[in-house]
Amino acid sequence: MEWTDEGIVLGVRRHGESSAIVELLTREHGRHLGLVRGGASSRMRPLLQPGNSVAVVWRARLDEHLGMYTLEGTRLRAAMLLASSHAVYGVTHLAALARLLPERDPHQDIYEMLQQTLDDFDDAGGAAVHLIRFELAMLGELGFGLDLENCAATGETNDLIYVSPKSGGAVSRAAGDPWRDRLLRLPPFLRHDEDGARGWTDGDLQDGFQLTGLFLLRHVLEPRGQGHSDARDGFINAVMRKRTKLGTALS
Repeated sequence: MEWTDEGIVLGVRRHGESSAIVELLTREHGRHLGLVRGGASSRMRPLLQPGNSVAVVWRARLDEHLGMYTLEGTRLRAAMLLASSHAVYGVTHLAALARLLPERDPHQDIYEMLQQTLDDFDDAGGAAVHLIRFELAMLGELGFGLDLENCAATGETNDLIYVSPKSGGAVSRAAGDPWRDRLLRLPPFLRHDEDGARGWTDGDLQDGFQLTGLFLLRHVLEPRGQGHSDARDGFINAVMRKRTKLGTALS
């Protein structure tokens, strides 16, 4: 058995004295593990950092075997990502989210979105928006997508600014205002009638994380006996600190 693909490194663990088992999210073959000979060496270590993109060849005698990876770096982001605390936390959290996908099950849209998210981690606010959208996409990929296109109460498609914490459906301003204290806020960058060009506030980012965090916890993590990772909290805190520091410097 042999195939060629492209992938993103999610994680690495040492195997024996010099080898490593590498976990990738690949475009065509999903989340997939393989053994890399010499993967624990100082020469290979920079290549096998989470967040790096690689060209990969996988070989095994049978499809169900672990198999062997031959890897070549195509976009080595790790050095850049390690330069900021929000990116370090973000890569760790993204890898944890990707591990929720079934092994060897292709999810090409998620792969493309992960790649785009990793490529745009320089700006803390932009990275937060990408990560919230990635969490939302993961909910959909795992079968728990939120309906944010129509009002759950009236069917309207305009002025959707709330989300029902029970149904996960959007709610219009007119229908939701009497119950605003019981509803979640739908931030502008997740509304289908807005392109987010006007930017976003710290409150918008917090609303986004509260929204995706609630449904990830309820539908995905708690049924598996898990909670939100420390990396998620670390990412949110690092983003807010950086935005506060930037705002102070500009004022």
